[in-house]
Amino acid sequence: MPVVMFTNCGNMGLPLALLAFGPQGFGAAVALFSISNLIHFSLGARITSASASTKELLLSPLMIASALGFASAVSGVRPPETIFTGMKLLGDAMVPLMLFALGVRLTQLRRRDVPRGLLGAFARPMIGLAVGVPLAWALGLEGMARAQLILFAALPPAVMQFLLAERYAQEPERVAAMILLGNALAVVFVPLGLALAL
Repeated sequence: MPVVMFTNCGNMGLPLALLAFGPQGFGAAVALFSISNLIHFSLGARITSASASTKELLLSPLMIASALGFASAVSGVRPPETIFTGMKLLGDAMVPLMLFALGVRLTQLRRRDVPRGLLGAFARPMIGLAVGVPLAWALGLEGMARAQLILFAALPPAVMQFLLAERYAQEPERVAAMILLGNALAVVFVPLGLALAL
């Protein structure tokens, strides 16, 4: 279920938002990304595994980093440049390592995982658009806010969901198949989302 709920709003959504809407709309995209990640690593982790402890979820690196980032934004206090540079280097290494882990898991993909992978790959953007477009109308969103919500609704499954599936041993091969096929289908659904958004 979380594979269909959460989108690849970081690796794909933020660059697309910057490309489609420019720097003036990037703040809203970052806010959507941050909220999505907080929900993903709290509610999403709990849905992935009922055995996930609340303490473990609250003390996860992502939750701590989000809280510190929010506190820094509100207070205006920034870490020293040397610490900030080190944190940025660690953050930049995360995406390649995550994709490497996903690739290793895909080597264990079985033919029987492909149909369910295709189902999840199609369901994620289709359900997202079926919810996102009416929600944008119901909330009275217009212009860039409406466009960004619809774009994020059309994105493929979140790559980070693979980490949760791996961590809690919840069919990581099938989740990996959904993520791989969903990101391949992004060539269809992302232009559709942009067409509906713009």
